[in-house]
Amino acid sequence: MSSTTEITVAQLMRRIGLPDAPVLIDVRIPEDVASDPRRIPGSQWRDFQEAQNWASAFSGRDVVVICHKGLKLSQGVAALLRLAGARAEVLEGGFLAWQAAGGVLLNSDRVPKNASGLGTLWVTRARPKIDRIACPWLIRRFVDPGARFLFVAPSEVPGVAERFGATPFDIEEVFWSHRGPLCTFDVMIEAFGLSHPALDRLARIVRAADTAALDLEPEATGLLAVSLGLSRMFRDDLEQLDHGMLIYDAFYRWCRDAAGETHNWPNPGAKA
Repeated sequence: MSSTTEITVAQLMRRIGLPDAPVLIDVRIPEDVASDPRRIPGSQWRDFQEAQNWASAFSGRDVVVICHKGLKLSQGVAALLRLAGARAEVLEGGFLAWQAAGGVLLNSDRVPKNASGLGTLWVTRARPKIDRIACPWLIRRFVDPGARFLFVAPSEVPGVAERFGATPFDIEEVFWSHRGPLCTFDVMIEAFGLSHPALDRLARIVRAADTAALDLEPEATGLLAVSLGLSRMFRDDLEQLDHGMLIYDAFYRWCRDAAGETHNWPNPGAKA
Protein backbone atom coordinates (compact mmCIF):
# COMPACT_ATOMS: atom_id res chain seq x y z
CA MET A 1 0.00 0.00 0.00
CA SER A 2 1.36 3.41 -0.95
CA SER A 3 2.02 5.95 1.79
CA THR A 4 -0.63 8.57 2.49
CA THR A 5 2.13 11.08 3.23
CA GLU A 6 4.04 10.72 -0.05
CA ILE A 7 3.42 11.99 -3.57
CA THR A 8 4.98 10.38 -6.63
CA VAL A 9 6.99 12.23 -9.25
CA ALA A 10 4.27 11.59 -11.83
CA GLN A 11 1.59 12.99 -9.53
CA LEU A 12 3.60 16.13 -8.77
CA MET A 13 4.37 16.70 -12.45
CA ARG A 14 0.63 16.97 -13.10
CA ARG A 15 0.20 19.67 -10.44
CA ILE A 16 3.09 21.99 -11.22
CA GLY A 17 2.10 25.09 -13.14
CA LEU A 18 -1.52 25.00 -12.01
CA PRO A 19 -3.14 27.71 -9.86
CA ASP A 20 -3.82 25.23 -7.04
CA ALA A 21 -0.33 23.71 -7.06
CA PRO A 22 1.06 22.89 -3.62
CA VAL A 23 3.81 24.89 -1.99
CA LEU A 24 7.11 23.19 -2.85
CA ILE A 25 9.83 23.33 -0.22
CA ASP A 26 13.34 22.15 -1.09
CA VAL A 27 15.24 21.13 2.05
CA ARG A 28 18.35 19.63 0.45
CA ILE A 29 21.55 20.25 2.37
CA PRO A 30 23.89 22.93 0.93
CA GLU A 31 26.33 20.31 -0.39
CA ASP A 32 23.61 18.65 -2.48
CA VAL A 33 22.37 22.02 -3.72
CA ALA A 34 25.93 22.95 -4.70
CA SER A 35 26.26 19.72 -6.72
CA ASP A 36 23.11 20.62 -8.67
CA PRO A 37 21.72 24.11 -7.92
CA ARG A 38 18.70 23.62 -10.16
CA ARG A 39 15.32 23.33 -8.47
CA ILE A 40 11.96 21.79 -9.20
CA PRO A 41 9.91 24.61 -10.80
CA GLY A 42 8.16 26.85 -8.29
CA SER A 43 10.05 25.46 -5.30
CA GLN A 44 11.74 27.48 -2.58
CA TRP A 45 14.78 26.43 -0.57
CA ARG A 46 14.50 26.37 3.21
CA ASP A 47 16.97 25.34 5.90
CA PHE A 48 15.66 22.11 7.41
CA GLN A 49 17.43 22.95 10.68
CA GLU A 50 15.15 25.98 11.08
CA ALA A 51 11.94 24.11 10.20
CA GLN A 52 10.48 24.42 13.68
CA ASN A 53 10.71 28.22 13.29
CA TRP A 54 9.12 28.53 9.84
CA ALA A 55 6.69 25.60 9.72
CA SER A 56 3.77 27.60 11.15
CA ALA A 57 3.88 29.95 8.14
CA PHE A 58 2.41 27.13 6.03
CA SER A 59 -0.48 26.19 8.32
CA GLY A 60 -3.57 25.25 6.36
CA ARG A 61 -1.70 24.89 3.06
CA ASP A 62 -0.83 21.95 0.80
CA VAL A 63 2.93 21.42 0.89
CA VAL A 64 5.33 19.01 -0.81
CA VAL A 65 8.74 18.64 0.81
CA ILE A 66 11.74 17.73 -1.35
CA CYS A 67 15.10 16.48 -0.15
CA HIS A 68 17.85 14.63 -2.02
CA LYS A 69 16.39 11.11 -1.79
CA GLY A 70 13.02 11.57 -0.10
CA LEU A 71 14.24 10.14 3.20
CA LYS A 72 14.94 11.55 6.64
CA LEU A 73 15.15 15.27 5.89
CA SER A 74 11.90 15.55 3.96
CA GLN A 75 10.16 13.03 6.22
CA GLY A 76 11.10 15.00 9.33
CA VAL A 77 10.26 18.40 7.88
CA ALA A 78 6.91 17.14 6.53
CA ALA A 79 6.05 15.76 9.99
CA LEU A 80 6.88 19.13 11.58
CA LEU A 81 4.74 20.90 8.98
CA ARG A 82 1.79 18.61 9.72
CA LEU A 83 2.28 19.30 13.41
CA ALA A 84 1.99 23.00 12.56
CA GLY A 85 -1.26 22.48 10.66
CA ALA A 86 -0.06 22.07 7.07
CA ARG A 87 -1.14 19.27 4.73
CA ALA A 88 2.39 18.10 3.99
CA GLU A 89 3.61 15.30 1.76
CA VAL A 90 7.07 14.07 0.81
CA LEU A 91 8.21 13.71 -2.80
CA GLU A 92 8.83 10.00 -3.18
CA GLY A 93 12.47 9.46 -4.12
CA GLY A 94 13.23 13.15 -3.71
CA PHE A 95 15.16 15.36 -6.10
CA LEU A 96 17.07 12.40 -7.55
CA ALA A 97 13.84 10.66 -8.56
CA TRP A 98 12.56 13.81 -10.22
CA GLN A 99 15.85 14.19 -12.08
CA ALA A 100 15.88 10.53 -13.15
CA ALA A 101 12.34 10.85 -14.52
CA GLY A 102 13.38 13.73 -16.76
CA GLY A 103 11.41 16.32 -14.83
CA VAL A 104 11.93 19.95 -15.80
CA LEU A 105 14.45 21.71 -13.56
CA LEU A 106 14.60 25.45 -13.02
CA ASN A 107 17.95 27.21 -13.52
CA SER A 108 17.98 28.86 -10.11
CA ASP A 109 21.03 31.00 -10.91
CA ARG A 110 18.77 33.01 -13.24
CA VAL A 111 16.26 33.80 -10.48
CA PRO A 112 16.88 37.36 -9.18
CA LYS A 113 18.39 37.55 -5.74
CA ASN A 114 15.91 38.51 -3.08
CA ALA A 115 16.97 39.57 0.41
CA SER A 116 13.64 41.13 1.39
CA GLY A 117 12.00 37.90 2.54
CA LEU A 118 9.18 38.72 0.12
CA GLY A 119 8.73 37.53 -3.44
CA THR A 120 11.10 38.60 -6.20
CA LEU A 121 10.39 42.12 -7.49
CA TRP A 122 10.03 42.83 -11.22
CA VAL A 123 9.26 46.03 -13.15
CA THR A 124 7.97 46.69 -16.65
CA ARG A 125 5.97 49.14 -18.74
CA ALA A 126 2.43 50.08 -17.76
CA ARG A 127 -0.64 49.06 -19.79
CA PRO A 128 0.37 45.45 -20.51
CA LYS A 129 -1.08 43.53 -23.45
CA ILE A 130 0.50 40.10 -24.11
CA ASP A 131 4.16 39.56 -23.14
CA ARG A 132 3.80 41.64 -19.97
CA ILE A 133 0.96 39.40 -18.78
CA ALA A 134 2.41 36.12 -20.09
CA CYS A 135 5.78 36.66 -18.36
CA PRO A 136 4.35 37.33 -14.90
CA TRP A 137 2.16 34.24 -15.34
CA LEU A 138 5.23 32.13 -16.17
CA ILE A 139 7.19 33.52 -13.23
CA ARG A 140 4.40 32.95 -10.69
CA ARG A 141 3.54 29.47 -11.92
CA PHE A 142 7.05 28.07 -12.53
CA VAL A 143 9.68 30.31 -10.92
CA ASP A 144 8.49 32.22 -7.85
CA PRO A 145 4.83 31.94 -6.79
CA GLY A 146 5.23 35.01 -4.59
CA ALA A 147 6.70 37.26 -7.30
CA ARG A 148 5.61 40.91 -7.29
CA PHE A 149 5.23 43.15 -10.34
CA LEU A 150 5.49 46.91 -10.79
CA PHE A 151 3.93 48.60 -13.83
CA VAL A 152 5.32 52.11 -14.44
CA ALA A 153 5.70 54.68 -17.21
CA PRO A 154 7.96 53.23 -19.95
CA SER A 155 10.62 55.94 -19.55
CA GLU A 156 10.86 55.26 -15.81
CA VAL A 157 11.41 51.49 -15.88
CA PRO A 158 15.26 51.64 -15.71
CA GLY A 159 15.21 54.19 -12.91
CA VAL A 160 12.64 52.31 -10.85
CA ALA A 161 14.62 49.10 -11.35
CA GLU A 162 17.77 50.76 -10.03
CA ARG A 163 16.23 52.64 -7.10
CA PHE A 164 13.97 49.83 -5.86
CA GLY A 165 16.09 46.78 -6.68
CA ALA A 166 13.55 45.43 -9.18
CA THR A 167 14.37 43.32 -12.21
CA PRO A 168 13.32 45.05 -15.46
CA PHE A 169 11.71 43.03 -18.25
CA ASP A 170 10.20 43.53 -21.68
CA ILE A 171 12.01 46.79 -22.40
CA GLU A 172 14.98 47.41 -24.67
CA GLU A 173 18.58 46.81 -23.60
CA VAL A 174 17.91 44.51 -20.63
CA PHE A 175 18.50 40.77 -20.28
CA TRP A 176 14.81 39.83 -20.08
CA SER A 177 13.63 41.19 -23.40
CA HIS A 178 13.02 40.32 -27.05
CA ARG A 179 15.88 38.70 -28.98
CA GLY A 180 15.56 38.51 -32.72
CA PRO A 181 12.27 36.74 -33.50
CA LEU A 182 11.84 35.64 -29.87
CA CYS A 183 9.66 37.55 -27.41
CA THR A 184 10.45 37.93 -23.71
CA PHE A 185 8.31 34.89 -22.83
CA ASP A 186 10.50 32.74 -25.13
CA VAL A 187 13.66 34.14 -23.56
CA MET A 188 12.43 33.35 -20.04
CA ILE A 189 11.55 29.76 -20.91
CA GLU A 190 15.01 29.23 -22.42
CA ALA A 191 17.03 31.00 -19.71
CA PHE A 192 15.13 29.40 -16.83
CA GLY A 193 15.44 25.96 -18.45
CA LEU A 194 11.67 25.45 -18.49
CA SER A 195 11.28 24.05 -21.99
CA HIS A 196 8.75 21.22 -22.30
CA PRO A 197 6.07 20.48 -24.91
CA ALA A 198 3.15 22.35 -23.31
CA LEU A 199 5.12 25.51 -22.49
CA ASP A 200 6.90 25.42 -25.86
CA ARG A 201 3.55 25.37 -27.65
CA LEU A 202 2.22 28.17 -25.48
CA ALA A 203 5.39 30.14 -26.23
CA ARG A 204 4.76 29.88 -29.97
CA ILE A 205 1.21 31.19 -29.47
CA VAL A 206 2.45 34.08 -27.29
CA ARG A 207 5.21 34.94 -29.77
CA ALA A 208 2.82 34.91 -32.71
CA ALA A 209 0.33 37.17 -30.91
CA ASP A 210 2.97 39.50 -29.46
CA THR A 211 4.96 40.02 -32.68
CA ALA A 212 2.04 40.26 -35.15
CA ALA A 213 3.03 36.96 -36.76
CA LEU A 214 -0.45 35.48 -36.44
CA ASP A 215 0.11 32.90 -39.17
CA LEU A 216 2.58 31.02 -36.93
CA GLU A 217 -0.13 29.53 -34.70
CA PRO A 218 -3.89 29.56 -35.35
CA GLU A 219 -4.65 30.17 -31.65
CA ALA A 220 -2.61 33.41 -31.67
CA THR A 221 -5.50 35.39 -33.15
CA GLY A 222 -7.70 34.36 -30.23
CA LEU A 223 -5.03 35.25 -27.66
CA LEU A 224 -4.52 38.65 -29.28
CA ALA A 225 -8.26 39.36 -29.24
CA VAL A 226 -8.66 38.29 -25.61
CA SER A 227 -5.57 40.28 -24.55
CA LEU A 228 -6.68 43.49 -26.23
CA GLY A 229 -10.18 43.11 -24.85
CA LEU A 230 -8.81 42.50 -21.36
CA SER A 231 -6.64 45.61 -21.57
CA ARG A 232 -9.74 47.69 -22.23
CA MET A 233 -11.70 46.20 -19.36
CA PHE A 234 -9.34 47.30 -16.58
CA ARG A 235 -7.68 50.63 -15.84
CA ASP A 236 -5.63 49.08 -13.05
CA ASP A 237 -2.73 47.02 -14.41
CA LEU A 238 -2.56 44.76 -11.36
CA GLU A 239 -6.27 43.99 -11.63
CA GLN A 240 -5.74 43.20 -15.29
CA LEU A 241 -2.86 40.89 -14.36
CA ASP A 242 -5.02 39.05 -11.83
CA HIS A 243 -7.65 38.33 -14.47
CA GLY A 244 -5.03 37.62 -17.15
CA MET A 245 -3.57 34.82 -15.01
CA LEU A 246 -6.75 32.83 -15.62
CA ILE A 247 -6.42 33.32 -19.39
CA TYR A 248 -2.93 31.83 -19.39
CA ASP A 249 -3.94 29.06 -17.00
CA ALA A 250 -6.57 28.08 -19.56
CA PHE A 251 -4.20 28.29 -22.53
CA TYR A 252 -1.59 26.23 -20.66
CA ARG A 253 -4.11 23.50 -19.81
CA TRP A 254 -5.23 23.46 -23.44
CA CYS A 255 -1.63 23.08 -24.60
CA ARG A 256 -0.98 20.36 -22.04
CA ASP A 257 -4.18 18.34 -22.06
CA ALA A 258 -6.70 19.36 -24.70
CA ALA A 259 -4.97 20.41 -27.93
CA GLY A 260 -6.19 17.28 -29.68
CA GLU A 261 -9.78 17.62 -28.53
CA THR A 262 -12.47 18.93 -30.84
CA HIS A 263 -15.98 20.17 -30.25
CA ASN A 264 -18.98 20.02 -32.54
CA TRP A 265 -22.66 20.80 -32.17
CA PRO A 266 -25.08 19.42 -32.99
CA ASN A 267 -23.84 15.85 -32.77
CA PRO A 268 -23.28 14.71 -36.37
CA GLY A 269 -24.69 11.30 -35.43
CA ALA A 270 -27.89 12.68 -33.97
CA LYS A 271 -31.16 12.19 -35.82
CA ALA A 272 -32.52 15.22 -37.62
